[in-house]
Amino acid sequence: QVQLVESGGGLVQTGGSLRLSCAASGRSFSKANMGWFRQAPGKERAFVAAVTWNGGITYSISYADFVKGRFTISRDYARNTMYLQMNSLKPEDTAVYYCAAGYLGRPFDRLSTVEYWGQGTQVTVSS
Repeated sequence: QVQLVESGGGLVQTGGSLRLSCAASGRSFSKANMGWFRQAPGKERAFVAAVTWNGGITYSISYADFVKGRFTISRDYARNTMYLQMNSLKPEDTAVYYCAAGYLGRPFDRLSTVEYWGQGTQVTVSS
């Protein structure tokens, strides 16, 4: 049974930082595409960042335009854990952040390519 468990959300002031973690279990994730999506109140769930498998031992990283230069995604394959370092946070970053995984191929920036979701972690940025 696949499980994705997020942690690290919370309340932070504008300009602050948070680090989200996603612990994955239940199967091998070395060939999985994994990423982060977020959903703000009243809005659709949106892509944030992803690390996608290119085959062999190569991976690609992609970001939504609105987080480029501020967020950094990374994966620890030995620990089956993914991270999202969020710096220079803005009130508009306030949302529930979801860990996502899938094996359906690239790109991994749309909901249709996600097979597994975490329960989400709340990030609130105060102005």
